[in-house]
Amino acid sequence: MKKHDYLIVGAGLFGAVFAHEMTKKGKKCLVIDKRNHLGGNVYCEEKEGINVHKYGAHIFHTNDKKIWDYVNSFVEFNRYTNSPLANYKGTLYNLPFNMNTFYQLWGVKTPEEAKAKIKEQVDVLNIKKPKNLEEQALSLVGTDIYEKLIKGYTEKQWGRKATELPAFIIKRLPVRFTFDNNYFNDTYQGIPVGGYNKLIEGLLKGIETKTNIDYFQEKENLDSLAETVVFTGKIDEYFNYQFGKLAYRSLQFEHETLEIDNYQGNAVVNYTEANIPYTRMIEHKHFEFGKQAKTIITKEYPKEWKQGDEPYYPVNDDKNSTLYQQYKKLAAETPNVIFGGRLAEYKYYDMHQVIGSALNRVKKINDE
Repeated sequence: MKKHDYLIVGAGLFGAVFAHEMTKKGKKCLVIDKRNHLGGNVYCEEKEGINVHKYGAHIFHTNDKKIWDYVNSFVEFNRYTNSPLANYKGTLYNLPFNMNTFYQLWGVKTPEEAKAKIKEQVDVLNIKKPKNLEEQALSLVGTDIYEKLIKGYTEKQWGRKATELPAFIIKRLPVRFTFDNNYFNDTYQGIPVGGYNKLIEGLLKGIETKTNIDYFQEKENLDSLAETVVFTGKIDEYFNYQFGKLAYRSLQFEHETLEIDNYQGNAVVNYTEANIPYTRMIEHKHFEFGKQAKTIITKEYPKEWKQGDEPYYPVNDDKNSTLYQQYKKLAAETPNVIFGGRLAEYKYYDMHQVIGSALNRVKKINDE
């Protein structure tokens, strides 16, 4: 008999939910993480009484009442609504594209006027079959919205010209003909009161955890501790990159504490012009309606991923999708290892989707 039923590699949302659910079913779990903290990318670092989203802004939103009730059973969520602004050459515009944005762009006051303005710009371009992201976006929203609010931001985000990006990245663009700045359409939205660490602590309560453990440096020994390994890291790394490395986009964060109580008046401001190197600025206290005397801002710089960087976004183009399928096939043939989560499935997941995926995996195992 091995000491544990499950060794869970990675203490992010997938690993924490999996461990919690299996522990409830009487299984013995050990959760390890190579970082010096639990929580993966949702981890918050408290500074000046403010919960700083260390790995980028995380805003919980879902239409799934079961998932919403699930997370709220560990920690109460506040009423935060994501209403970002876009800063283009010093002028502010509301996001997502809505009647406030159209009024700011053109002075139009009715949905009919806004629709006519967009149609006028789209018709002039006469793009029948968009060949790339730029043409796709232009064919959907016209020149003004594209040039001011999409082009620069997207090129910074992907590190490539919009004309070099495939059209399918922007299948549609949310355009609202109401004066509504709520970015998400989901029914439920908020931030955990006291930060995401409260959620992770609730999920992992009473479960053995170890940080600063590099799985690959001690793989043989760690594998011997459990009947089954749940791996939430990079799938290509697990298989020693034998088919080649999957591509990711990474991020670099520049945190700054300011001796004022309010810097930008909003949690998220996007910088959409190409010559400003960061894509957005986060002011963390606004996620929790903070009244602290100081404030903390974070500039977010996208970059190409290289070994040693944190992998954030999978590059789901044809080449990488084909490569992932090879690893996925290998994973399916690997006994006593479960691959789950954003990196192991090479898939961009929102938080509620990661939680749903972990809950489904547990259910499937227990139904077998």
